[in-house]
Amino acid sequence: MSAVANGLRALGSIAAFLAPLLLRAALAIPFLRSGLTKWNGFLSLAPTTQYLFEEMFKLHLFGRTYPFPAPDVLAYIDAVAEIVLPVLLIVGLATRLSAFGLLIMTGVIQLTVPDGWADFHLPWAALAVALMAVGPGVLSLDWLIDRAVRGGACTHRGSADSTRKSAPREPTDRGQ
Repeated sequence: MSAVANGLRALGSIAAFLAPLLLRAALAIPFLRSGLTKWNGFLSLAPTTQYLFEEMFKLHLFGRTYPFPAPDVLAYIDAVAEIVLPVLLIVGLATRLSAFGLLIMTGVIQLTVPDGWADFHLPWAALAVALMAVGPGVLSLDWLIDRAVRGGACTHRGSADSTRKSAPREPTDRGQ
């Protein structure tokens, strides 16, 4: 095996180790920052949050705009989700479910602010889908819980909910 191939393999291993953590942070940070602006104290929504959901935010469907149903309830759900889901992502707990929740939120945001698709919504959706595909990675609570539950068995790529286990490596013939 050449030095270039070994270097590329090492680079790929490092990227596979860090990628899930970076994906989790990249998706979590914008939602967490937004969520922090929606509160005026512990369990007290900021008046601006309620105003936005009641008066400003409208769903854009089929060329028309519609008000949000139950805007006060949706404001609380949104504000809680924008704190809880990013925190879960950052620590890597319920990673795929949290990413799916933020993907749904991104879809609703797209219907509310249709002009933001290229700059914000498409990258957020791509990050969420990537996390749902690759899982939390080894730098996560999901991975640690999986290790504890499976008795130390390693799972494919460190994914906490993967069903494939690592196969034993066959010895290679170094003489070729």
